[in-house]
Amino acid sequence: MDASQVGFWSVVALVLLALAFDFMNGFHDAANSIATVVSTGVLKPLQAVVFAGVCNVIAIFVFKLTVAATVGKGIVDPGVVDHIVVFGALAGAISWNIITWWYGIPSSSSHALIGGIVGAVIAKAGASKLIAAGIWKTVAFILVSPLLGFTLGSLLMVTVAWLCRRTSPLRVDNVFRRLQLVSAGLYSLGHGGNDAQKTIGIIWLLLISTGQVAAGQAQPPSWVVWSCYIAIGLGTLMGGWRIVKTMGQRITKLKPVGGFCAETGGAMTLFLATALGIPVSTTHTITGAIVGVGSVRSASAVRWGVAGNIVWAWILTIPASAFIAAVAYYMGLVLFG
Repeated sequence: MDASQVGFWSVVALVLLALAFDFMNGFHDAANSIATVVSTGVLKPLQAVVFAGVCNVIAIFVFKLTVAATVGKGIVDPGVVDHIVVFGALAGAISWNIITWWYGIPSSSSHALIGGIVGAVIAKAGASKLIAAGIWKTVAFILVSPLLGFTLGSLLMVTVAWLCRRTSPLRVDNVFRRLQLVSAGLYSLGHGGNDAQKTIGIIWLLLISTGQVAAGQAQPPSWVVWSCYIAIGLGTLMGGWRIVKTMGQRITKLKPVGGFCAETGGAMTLFLATALGIPVSTTHTITGAIVGVGSVRSASAVRWGVAGNIVWAWILTIPASAFIAAVAYYMGLVLFG
């Protein structure tokens, strides 16, 4: 079946599957936005997820759709994409998210989706249909985003420690409990702005490939943009508590000042990446920032074994989701072909 002849209800089903992934992205990555603010006791869990979910949606007014354009047109040749490729990509990403959520591993929903797209396209047409520049830019930021988060988080921690060197610990704690609300809000804006756009990109790709939207259209339909931001906000609202524990306490123990520095460093990284149109992992970013803050106190303050296990999950995410997506693509040929 030619992609342009795909039935309306098949497209609707795949859009709903994409929104389910977007919801799961928010659910899976809720820990990135709220783990530090919960672990420091600044907000209670319910307050934190409501706050983060609202900020996820507000991000629609803050960021241009640069990341959506990269995912929609900059990772693979749009001409090779059809409804079965989209099905395979989403199946691979969702499956990997479920596996890592179950085991409480803070892996990247973003890279699971990129891996899913890559795996499904390779299964259909081979590696020649991948766009090298977009792939390498995304892969490079697997390393760059946590290193940048680490650097900014640690530099902020050193700066704050120097500025507050003559201030009593109690006063510092009280001040940064209030400031952490600002940093958590900024991080949640960055989370919504970067992650919701990845789903916007794949729905846009689906609509172009099935003839629902003209290939030359500069922007995706507004209903796609709104539905993706709302879906990720609702997912964050539901929270992913298994991963909150890992991010908030198992890597290093944080105080409000540390939470502020980690969230601010992570938010700066996300704002930069989104402005450049690079789909990065909010998980990688905040983990690097938390480790950077912890390492300022002392190297022993970081549980490097836990951090090491997380890094292995990062390395495996793209190939694992790509493999699952390739298998799902062949299953899709049987189901929909």
